[in-house]
Amino acid sequence: MPEANFDGLVGPTHSYAGLSYGNVASASNQGAASSPRKAALQGLAKMEAVAALGLVQGVLPPHERPHLPTLRARGYEGSDAEVLAKVAKEDPVLLARVSSASAMWTANAATVMPAADTHDRRTHLVVANLREMFHRAIEPPVTERALRAIFRDESRFAVHAALAAEPSARADYGDEGAANHTRLTASAASGGETAGVHFFVYGTAPDAARVPKKFPARQTLAASERVAQLGLLDRARCVFAQQNADAIDAGVFHNDVIAVGNGNMLLCHERAFEDRFATLASLRNVVGESLVIAEVRADEVTLEDAVKSYLFNSQLLTLPDGSMALVAPCECEENPRVKAAIDRVIADPANPLKRAIFMDVRESMRNGGGPACLRLRVPMTDADLGAMNRAALVDAAKLAELRAWVVRHYRESLLPADLADPALLRESRDALDELTRILQLGDIYDFQR
Repeated sequence: MPEANFDGLVGPTHSYAGLSYGNVASASNQGAASSPRKAALQGLAKMEAVAALGLVQGVLPPHERPHLPTLRARGYEGSDAEVLAKVAKEDPVLLARVSSASAMWTANAATVMPAADTHDRRTHLVVANLREMFHRAIEPPVTERALRAIFRDESRFAVHAALAAEPSARADYGDEGAANHTRLTASAASGGETAGVHFFVYGTAPDAARVPKKFPARQTLAASERVAQLGLLDRARCVFAQQNADAIDAGVFHNDVIAVGNGNMLLCHERAFEDRFATLASLRNVVGESLVIAEVRADEVTLEDAVKSYLFNSQLLTLPDGSMALVAPCECEENPRVKAAIDRVIADPANPLKRAIFMDVRESMRNGGGPACLRLRVPMTDADLGAMNRAALVDAAKLAELRAWVVRHYRESLLPADLADPALLRESRDALDELTRILQLGDIYDFQR
């Protein structure tokens, strides 16, 4: 079977606070009015489109926001309403940080290594620590609970807590999850029954000759190596490569903004990797000659266009007939240079990519996340699928139920100032409490515990 895609449901506090330094789209829309309802419905429409292709589609829940436990841990006291009012007055940036709906981008939730590749023949999920950004670094505990609630069978799944800093400080663990990890195979097959090669891309390492000068390199080599170790991978089936420092400074904050891979195909920009030729040669050596590398030249699509359109933050999917489809943001269709590059790749008979599907996820795009940011890829076998919490999978009935849930609970419009409204907190908690019953997750949120 093809891999399953687990999309993050956009949360009720989806807003444009411009919190992600190095994410150009996030910064450029700071302070604008957002539509949580529209964002969530756009996400559900994308899930429906992927499921309609004959693929397994799942859902991961939003997080509780504003996150009052974080504020109380920083010394704020009083009722929930009093705490929100006090923080809004004294530190509105902190309020925006603890209210971020960034958990919607589940490509950062974890790194997934399926049973076909691990020494103990279990699927391993290592929760990302996301330590570089405060508003994301508070996500791991709830992400871990959610993943454990979905992948419950410990005989088949192993969910690991996020990497913590070593007391000796010898290892620098900055981990952004699957946004800097790609699994490739020797054919178009991408499911859990097919052996794969794990491609880890990092932004910095102690011996790196170049590092970005403007924006932070969020993924470290040490973190990537530790994730591979926890996942019990064969080191000979792993490739580690450094992301191009200039690309990071151009706003390519994760590798999935400049490269996307699936099965035996890698679609990437020619400036994706610091050592372009050695990286591609290593991949071809480990994956095999069946690997198809489709590079987009800089004179076709500039780094600026790649970031604006999120061409490489598309989902590259293997369909049931063995061909591939690219689920891309509609911004790619609207950019003539990007659309021409996509058409060129599809027209090449050497590529398994046969079609592009353009989706409207503008609410997410304006905050700096495209279709690939919104999903976590989990290669599984039919037996794995039977062993997981199937209430987290969507079909027509579940999608209809989730749409009704969104319309019932989400606001049509939200400004950053609205984050201090105690009614928004109550609305969000009511929504999430109901969602845990719909998805049969149990009590994963702090307010439920």
